[in-house]
Amino acid sequence: MRRLIALSLIPAVVAACSREDAQPPRPVEASPATSTPAAPAVGYACESGQTVSVAYAADETARLTYQGRVYDLRLAPSGSGARYTGSSLEWWSASRDGQERATLSRLGPNEQVGAAILERCARPTSGGASSAGEGGMVAVTAVCRAEDLSARIAGGDAGAGNRGAVVELTNIGDGPCSLSGHPSVQAQDAQGRTLTALRVEERSGDLRSGETPAPVSLTPEGKAFFDVTWTVVEGQGPCARVARLAITVGEDRTPLLLSTEFQPCGGRIGVTPFRAEGGASVGNPPTGAATKL
Repeated sequence: MRRLIALSLIPAVVAACSREDAQPPRPVEASPATSTPAAPAVGYACESGQTVSVAYAADETARLTYQGRVYDLRLAPSGSGARYTGSSLEWWSASRDGQERATLSRLGPNEQVGAAILERCARPTSGGASSAGEGGMVAVTAVCRAEDLSARIAGGDAGAGNRGAVVELTNIGDGPCSLSGHPSVQAQDAQGRTLTALRVEERSGDLRSGETPAPVSLTPEGKAFFDVTWTVVEGQGPCARVARLAITVGEDRTPLLLSTEFQPCGGRIGVTPFRAEGGASVGNPPTGAATKL
């Protein structure tokens, strides 16, 4: 009788396992902070729009930041590329044709093999520091900080009540650095106060539907660009007077301040991702540079 009862439970157990496998990956919890040596962070742009930052240390450890949480990982065996595991996560990257591509996965029950991919990410590989990987080293580039950059308005466009300004960021540091995803932008008044009634929205610019923003690698004096867009049609809502933009990049919370005057209406402005080319990504840019819009 006990054997018949046990056999009758098998279909229910199999069905339960199937349902669990079909569920999306559970959120992972951050591991306790450890004494991982400080190292410059490297930024990766992911297909979901998220950014993964990884600081590779000389002792074959890595500190990964994802969705505001920090995870400590250690170099693990791999057939190719660089593979790090820990904190219930697996980070596996490989470089080819000027791009480093990586996957962030949730580890399976044995804590050894990635069971579900959380993110697919990439970044350019040109210059910078190095980390352990296939053949000994894999090139990485530090994420740009505010102190590495200068900002100016490098052009703009206008049409049908819409306006756009091209913001140019120049690497004024001594070494290469990279930018990925969207910058964080706050609009301020002439006294430096944030205009909280003005919402900042991330927009895709001229990217094709479904295309992932590509990381931009800046050599010294290299440049990256993004657009700020707004409407001047008063009927769409109240208009604000902007005197300055506070721009933050990557994990650096120090703002890069850019003086520029414009009056957006409708209670919002748009910001496009970083790109390598300087032309406006919306509408037709006028010739010459602008500092007051």
